[in-house]
Amino acid sequence: MVIVLVVPVTRAALAAEVAELAARRPGRVRVLLDGPAPTDPGGLAADVAARLRERGRDALAVDAGDFLRPASVRLEFGREDPDELLERWLDEDALRREVLVDDGPVLPRLWNPATDRAYRNDKVEPDVVLLHGALLLGRGLPAEVIVHLRMGRAALARHLPGWQLPAFARYEAERDPGGEADLVVLADHPDRPAIRR
Repeated sequence: MVIVLVVPVTRAALAAEVAELAARRPGRVRVLLDGPAPTDPGGLAADVAARLRERGRDALAVDAGDFLRPASVRLEFGREDPDELLERWLDEDALRREVLVDDGPVLPRLWNPATDRAYRNDKVEPDVVLLHGALLLGRGLPAEVIVHLRMGRAALARHLPGWQLPAFARYEAERDPGGEADLVVLADHPDRPAIRR
């Protein structure tokens, strides 16, 4: 019999734990913070980055939403196609090439989805890269630390547009994000997370 412990934590304690997981590793550390928008993976990435900087590690939070494919590709079958959301919105090759490199410069942002044009950012060389966004796992993206902020179906239905729900159901069933993660955070109530041990 497998016993699963669920330990309630504050958002601050969660950020501290993720920062500790990243800080233990030498050299360039790539952290994936995967979760639907209501779980605020970007806020967690910012908190973790701040804690890492306090420890002397140069950390960069990167929004996966700045690495979407051009609208002509990602919206080929309309703005509300759940299969496209899961399979074709994210520019995985650009993330591997520009963000999730072993060492060397990192591009903080690539594509502005609002203007459908490239950003003009200079590359930087952080110690820790914190890539945050939804539907990131099961793609073979390289990382040393993986955190999955999990919302159950009922919570997703309360917080997301209905057209997105099939994409998240497929994601859970086909890609098993919890099985890939080093840390699974139950986030049905994002302000009151719990870590699954």
